[in-house]
Amino acid sequence: MLALIPPGIVQYLQAIGEHKFHMKQESVKGVIKKSNCRKSYKCANWGSLICMKFDNQQMKYNIYNMRIVLTSTLIIVASLVSCAQKANSKKSANMDQSKIPSGIKTDTATFGTGCFWCTEAVFQELEGVLKVTSGYSGGNVPNPTYEQVCTKTTGHAEVCQIIYDPARISYDELLEVFWKVHDPTTLNRQGNDEGPQYRSVIFYHSDSQKAKAEHYKAELDKSGAWGKPVVTAIEPFRNFYSAEDYHQNYYNNNGNAPYCYFVIRPKLEKFEKVFKNKLKTSISQTK
Repeated sequence: MLALIPPGIVQYLQAIGEHKFHMKQESVKGVIKKSNCRKSYKCANWGSLICMKFDNQQMKYNIYNMRIVLTSTLIIVASLVSCAQKANSKKSANMDQSKIPSGIKTDTATFGTGCFWCTEAVFQELEGVLKVTSGYSGGNVPNPTYEQVCTKTTGHAEVCQIIYDPARISYDELLEVFWKVHDPTTLNRQGNDEGPQYRSVIFYHSDSQKAKAEHYKAELDKSGAWGKPVVTAIEPFRNFYSAEDYHQNYYNNNGNAPYCYFVIRPKLEKFEKVFKNKLKTSISQTK
């Protein structure tokens, strides 16, 4: 049988008793690939998943009758999550993002700040941002799948393609948010997400965007604001492939999933405090 455990909880578990099990952690969000599991399992509501193969297939996984050492943290988390997550009660500020009003002159920004779930959740809330699409950019494999990108061999980064109204929000303001919502000094890593697909990167769409990105990067380094060199790559935009549907609008659809609850939500709350005057009206009125 398969049992799913939220990321970060394994260290709180200590198996005791006659039922031996084998664990393999896949560092992919929402997907367990065929490995040592008896079958593959896909669940769009989980962050990093744990696949357990029990020798006794008839054993039912019950967190209350397994002889396991649990901390209070596990008990709290177990009460919050399930594989069939309910949609977040908070209404999405991005629900109608596919309907960009005609007659508006738009521009595009493409940023990678690590996991695109986090990037999307932040930029969706900005006034003047009309559409945010999670996807893959910068690699050499056309139309990659999420599983392919997770192999770290496609050259693609997880990014968000941001369509915005420059009359309401400038590229400079988007860059300000970009620099402040992730750590641009960690190469190919953001938090526990590690690999080239999580690199800090700006794909510029014009000479103007390139100049601004390079200027602000140089100023950050000069100021010593981070205490370490900024490693953000600044590259010309070459391609963009939209990610699978279950990645889109992820936080708003899965707000109580472990990754959303423990990783995205705290980051979003800090962002909303710092950039309160730049939020969409529908968001700022609830703060």
